[in-house]
Amino acid sequence: MNVTINLQSRLYPDPIATLRLLKPITWFPPMWAYLCGVVSSGVSPAGQWGLVVLGVVLAGPIVCGMSQAANDWCDRHVDAINEPDRPIPSGRIPGRWGLWIALAMSVLSLAVGYMLGPWGFAATCVGVVSAWAYSAEPIRLKKSGWWGPGLVGLCYEGLPWFTGAAVLSAGAPGWPIIIIAALYAIGAHGIMTLNDFKALEGDRQTGVNSLPVTLGPRRAAQVACWVMALPQVAVIALLFLWDKPLHSASVVCVLTLQLLAMTVLFKDPKAKAPWYNGTGVALYVSGMMIAAFALRGII
Repeated sequence: MNVTINLQSRLYPDPIATLRLLKPITWFPPMWAYLCGVVSSGVSPAGQWGLVVLGVVLAGPIVCGMSQAANDWCDRHVDAINEPDRPIPSGRIPGRWGLWIALAMSVLSLAVGYMLGPWGFAATCVGVVSAWAYSAEPIRLKKSGWWGPGLVGLCYEGLPWFTGAAVLSAGAPGWPIIIIAALYAIGAHGIMTLNDFKALEGDRQTGVNSLPVTLGPRRAAQVACWVMALPQVAVIALLFLWDKPLHSASVVCVLTLQLLAMTVLFKDPKAKAPWYNGTGVALYVSGMMIAAFALRGII
């Protein structure tokens, strides 16, 4: 297979293309998860708003942006097939600028993470290492339809949640917080699987064994939905057991709406996956914040 990447005569990156490389639309999930951690800690942010804002910026524009730049650099040959208008294959970010941007933002991530104290710095180190392990050879966990989405789900939802709670409380979060954050991180595996639908053809040609490639669109969509739904059922049960019936019932409501959206997804998984990522995921993260408020009163 020969893939030609369009290398124009440009010497420096196009500023708009650079912003697109960092994919601002992807920043929301980790920023939201960090805020869920802040809320769930039960610690008042009064006097600590700097840590809240710094953590949100670190989780979204810096670490997530870095991971997107690293992924686009490592995926430049795949993107030349799937989306040749992307910044790197189109030549709007020429030469090795994509790599340099990703490396510079990795250093920036660690520097800002250090400002959040030992818990924040440790979590940042995990996030940076995971981003490169997901995208770069020889590890490139993205090749696996199981390990890749699992790692991204952990770093998008679980790790920022844990970090927000740890930074505000200046210590390890309690087990209820860790359990709920982990459940939502597991469920995010399904979200990442649906996100892989857009790269189906390029993944197939370049040996990326995403679930849409290995299972086919319909079965992959079914697996993704089960993976998203079952952890939420566990969250519902735990909140009820922890004497939070109203919060539990609220998560039941958002899960029910997701199940209705899933019926639409199943009619044409490949075409409807982007729609579900905008509709069902909004409901999913709404349940996260409901659970975060429930955790405030749990010791």
